[in-house]
Amino acid sequence: MVFKEELKQYSDLIDNELEKYIRKDKCLEQKLNESVKYSLMAGGKRIRPTLMIATYKLFKEDYEKCFPFAVAMEMIHNFSLIHDDLPGIDNDDFRHGKPTNHKQFNEATAILAGDSLLNYAYLVISQDLKNNMTKEKIEAFYELANAVDRMIIGEYVDTEYEGKKVLEDELEYMHKNKTGALIRASVRIGAILANAEKEDLEKLTLFAEKIGLAFQIRDDILSEIGNEKILGKPVGNDKKRKKCTYVSKYGLKKAEEELNKNIDEAINLINYYENKGEFLKNIANYIKDRNK
Repeated sequence: MVFKEELKQYSDLIDNELEKYIRKDKCLEQKLNESVKYSLMAGGKRIRPTLMIATYKLFKEDYEKCFPFAVAMEMIHNFSLIHDDLPGIDNDDFRHGKPTNHKQFNEATAILAGDSLLNYAYLVISQDLKNNMTKEKIEAFYELANAVDRMIIGEYVDTEYEGKKVLEDELEYMHKNKTGALIRASVRIGAILANAEKEDLEKLTLFAEKIGLAFQIRDDILSEIGNEKILGKPVGNDKKRKKCTYVSKYGLKKAEEELNKNIDEAINLINYYENKGEFLKNIANYIKDRNK
């Protein structure tokens, strides 16, 4: 199967699961629910839940066990996007080619929609644990909560260092947390739910850290030279806000070299799984070459 077709199958699968959690009743908070749906179902490749399920499938086939955590992960990711776009953080007007949540609704509604998605994620996992609590699910829940904590820390460092000089290790710390934390957790949760061996978990964690860092470096590059029509948002916002990025720190050429290095190392790790790891290797290459 062609990779893009397989990726779309994962995306459609996750969309179908997310649709089950959309609140459609007429109620006083109906506008809030519309705001949540607006961002949650706006599109995107669903990379994080896809990584979770694909990692699980390295070891087991009953991937439906991942669904509550995959749904929760995508809810948390979209919570972060809504808040990331707010005037007090990145002040972006467009995402996926559409007005950002606070532009489509208003700032108060957008803040609360993000809060709602974060809390909804914990409700989904809590219900799953209530139905069938296992040691693996408890460990996975910790990974999820810890990733949110690290992501928020990374976002804080990103805002705090705007317009300031940043050291190499500080830049890497920011990127690994801001963007890498959810990607790392997605892979680890897939492995944990599949009850993978310790050696596999360590190998896959390193793989996830490398593609997570690469994902943010590619974002930095696209913010510099991307196509606005394809990206669905303006190019150059990072430079305008004087954000610390791999491009601003090292220049475009060095950023691209660092991107390729991390992807090559990630693929070498997944070669251990031979044919079973082919889809994960393709995701790594997709992250390197994506244009939005």
